[in-house]
Amino acid sequence: MTDTLDQQNPNKNNSIPFLTKFIATGFYSGYSPVAPGTAGSVVGILFFLIPGFGTPIPLATAVIIGFFIGTYTSNRMEKRFGEDPSIVVIDEIVGMWISLLFLPNNLFVIFTAFILFRIFDIVKPQPARYMEKFPHGWGIMLDDVVAGIYANAATQILILIIPNITG
Repeated sequence: MTDTLDQQNPNKNNSIPFLTKFIATGFYSGYSPVAPGTAGSVVGILFFLIPGFGTPIPLATAVIIGFFIGTYTSNRMEKRFGEDPSIVVIDEIVGMWISLLFLPNNLFVIFTAFILFRIFDIVKPQPARYMEKFPHGWGIMLDDVVAGIYANAATQILILIIPNITG
């Protein structure tokens, strides 16, 4: 069975295993017809909201494992669909997790980190823009890692400046 994108690329005969596609597309959230990167970021938040997942050790572990699995699956998808396909959103999930790492778990902080992550992911301030040029799935993942670090740092600074925002 092929999906719509497979049918749009008839010259490429290599198929993607289900699990690779499932992970790379963020449980198929990358197929969102509007703002797939934002949809992937929301999936990252939904994981964060699972009780216990958002605490530092499980979240940091998920970031590390997600980064390497994301690099592998992104590379496979890139070989099939071309450079940085929009359906690949595992990078947004991992970037969102980085945005939330070591932050208080409350809705205002989560929303702030989400907005800042999306801004940094879209604008791609250096070195994020440079990082996206790396081949083999690394670039897909690394620019979102940088965006996540920027969003986390900016949120941490906001918490220091406005201490009452954490509830």
